[in-house]
Amino acid sequence: MKKTSFAIIGTGIVGERIINQLLANSNCEIICIFDEHQERLIEIQEKYQLSAASSLDDLFGTKPDWVYIGTPPNSHAQLAELASHHGCHILSEKPLAHDVESGEKMVEATRNANALTAMHFPLMYSPAIQTLMDEVASGTMGDIIRVELQTYFPHWPRKWQQNPWIGSRAQGGFIREVFPHYFQIMYRLFGNFSFSAHQTIYPEDQNLCEIGSNAIGKTDTGIPILINGLSGIGQEENLMFKVFGTKKVMTIKNWSELWLSEIDQPASQVSLKVSPKSLWDACHDAQNGIEATLVSFEEGLIVQKWIDELLT
Repeated sequence: MKKTSFAIIGTGIVGERIINQLLANSNCEIICIFDEHQERLIEIQEKYQLSAASSLDDLFGTKPDWVYIGTPPNSHAQLAELASHHGCHILSEKPLAHDVESGEKMVEATRNANALTAMHFPLMYSPAIQTLMDEVASGTMGDIIRVELQTYFPHWPRKWQQNPWIGSRAQGGFIREVFPHYFQIMYRLFGNFSFSAHQTIYPEDQNLCEIGSNAIGKTDTGIPILINGLSGIGQEENLMFKVFGTKKVMTIKNWSELWLSEIDQPASQVSLKVSPKSLWDACHDAQNGIEATLVSFEEGLIVQKWIDELLT
């Protein structure tokens, strides 16, 4: 079967991670990269011996199967519309867009072009999340009585993710960068949910992103939800996504660890035995008409609405 080709727009820290993952996948190939920051583009081109485009027109001229958009959120809609015009399938970094209005334009453009779409939500393809999903679906946790997301950051931006926009109120912050991953998983696990109250705290400097956010709500089936995020605090980074059942409580800790608690027993880390297909395999399968698990732009737009609500 022919390899699935990718063009990369945006070669920042996450973009470079994408490049490494694609290079390690035997079903995929990178045929072109582009970044408006010429120094960074040359650095990545030389480091990985990849073909670099001098413009977006040059990139689309290589006719990739998929285009990855790894640029700041306010550029996603324009790039997605351009990629749709050129007949490409599109993988977008999260959040889907700068706001719901821009996200709706992305959904419309890709629908009109009959393009495949996907969001970069890597948690969907992780052994920890797949194991948690299996447990929830099996009913072995008992009745689900609460879902919590707790995200605590000593630094924002995080030390590994320093760039001009990630800490800005206009485009950055952990509500945009971290919450979408978990909201998408919550949606897959429990369906639609809504917030009944929330508070988002901003610093005095109007250029800087939020420093705190909390919200309460519930799923359409009545399961309570609690969201809590805080940055600039005196502890190590700690992220916990907890699903409380009457028989078991399961926790995704710091992205990849799955912990299990049972009545009157100490928590124990779960040995992960499943090996889900990767996002890249899913893109390859979808490209070849094989059923695949992708998070579409339509689903990304659902998540975008919750993000926009918490930012207000």
